[in-house]
Amino acid sequence: MDSINSRIAEELGVRPQQVEAAVALLDEGSTVPFIARYRKEVTGSLDDIQLRHLEERLRYLRELDERRISILASIQEQGKLTPQLERDIKLADTKTRLEDLYLPYKQKRRTKGQIALEAGLGDLADGLFNDPSLTPDTEAARFIDAEKGVADVKAALEGAKYILMERFAEDAGLLDKLRSYLKQEATLSARVIAGKEEEGAKFRDYFEHDEPLKSMPSHRALAIFRGRNEGILSSALKVGDELPGTMHPCEGMIGQQFGIQNQNRAADKWLGEVVRWTWKVKLYTHLETDLLGELRDGAETEAINVFAHNLHDLLLSAPAGPRATLGLDPGLRTGCKVAVVDSTGKLLDHATVYPHVPHNKWDQTLAVLAALCAKHAVDLIAIGNGTASRETDKLAAELIKKYPAMKMTKVMVSEAGASVYSASELASKEFPDLDVSIRGAVSIARRLQDPLAELVKIDPKSIGVGQYQHDVSQLKLARGLDAVVEDCVNAVGVDVNTASVALLARISGLNATLAQNIVSHRDEHGAFKTRAALKKVARLGEKPSNRLPVSCA
Repeated sequence: MDSINSRIAEELGVRPQQVEAAVALLDEGSTVPFIARYRKEVTGSLDDIQLRHLEERLRYLRELDERRISILASIQEQGKLTPQLERDIKLADTKTRLEDLYLPYKQKRRTKGQIALEAGLGDLADGLFNDPSLTPDTEAARFIDAEKGVADVKAALEGAKYILMERFAEDAGLLDKLRSYLKQEATLSARVIAGKEEEGAKFRDYFEHDEPLKSMPSHRALAIFRGRNEGILSSALKVGDELPGTMHPCEGMIGQQFGIQNQNRAADKWLGEVVRWTWKVKLYTHLETDLLGELRDGAETEAINVFAHNLHDLLLSAPAGPRATLGLDPGLRTGCKVAVVDSTGKLLDHATVYPHVPHNKWDQTLAVLAALCAKHAVDLIAIGNGTASRETDKLAAELIKKYPAMKMTKVMVSEAGASVYSASELASKEFPDLDVSIRGAVSIARRLQDPLAELVKIDPKSIGVGQYQHDVSQLKLARGLDAVVEDCVNAVGVDVNTASVALLARISGLNATLAQNIVSHRDEHGAFKTRAALKKVARLGEKPSNRLPVSCA
């Protein structure tokens, strides 16, 4: 643990004691916003960005250490743990490096190389490798043994070849060199699968696409991966022109690693074939899978970061404030759903109007909307940006022009996630007797009043500010977006007299039960006059209510 803390401290440029304190708090169940806000004196004022990085690295390095311990135990049990190997494993700083070192000792199905070793062909492999002047056929003849499954010279040489191939392919130093080389020099090549051109028209840009692996942006990588998953595209890593009959650069690196070169000795041609097969059969697919996995991980991380950034900006959009608002959820055949909420977001009235085709009840709609706005002193009109939004925006503009004395303002609002919220359990609890479609209009009105308070009720993935969100790790996406919501809520705080259970539950130091208790107490006893009044809430008691990021305005 000390080494993990020291490493994270070095990465963050802070003292190990600060990291140690933060780790202890995280292990106790404290959240990042809680630590950043209320435990500054303990962590030496680590901010939320530093703490998020610390939390992520702590998770990774602990997983790395758990795997390290498991690997050391496995190799020790096999009786093959040397001091040098143990040192290398303890110094491994990535999961990839650790798995490369473990590869030769990993328990696996019987391979052709293992079968050849059991047949006694290890000496043949070692002999030809150590002394290329030996004649392969002559040496192989000495190992023919039908009882051991070595029927002839060809079988003996084939077995020896697989022994060396597996030995070469499990060399951690070689794997590291090849991986580094391919990262810099390889090209990701995408091609359309024959016969899929029409079906996969949306992937047309990638039907014949080549791009350096090291500079491929995340959105193109994810598009290619999606095309491959849908059976439209094939993909492969390539280096150079890879002309037939020429040596692949990676074959040259394998030969160099093991001192194999063609000097026209008797076994040189056979050893060259071993190198060629090592690359094509053993290493190419393995490294391609690894590197494309890394590309996908990096692309996912970038996509999630962009999503998180967009979500952050959306949640912290300037609120219109506590003003009576009319929400319009546009529609054509099924009509526009209308909801009026007061300055606190409480539903006052609702209706369904049919101004557009095929009904065309334009004038009747204007009359209904004018009556609602006059009755409830509406200041703002929030218009969802979905189907028929432009037509509905024109309707609102005519309403405002026709009734200038009302001094209303119209605003187009993103309705992403409104339908998800309207059918959610939370919406059912808020409006048990309200039609699902009207709930969406309520959400549109409220998100203009206070985007954060309303959008926090919706699964972040349904808010619609990210690309390829269904192609990335859902666990990582949920973790990243939840962190954004948590940080936003705790950065700006909430009004405890208007906040919903969903919003209060995001406050550091509170949970869903305490949030519900606060709302229940508020409903029963009225608004909180002071922070001290929060102590009367069931189970909140003597918690530091004076330090919660809430106001009693």
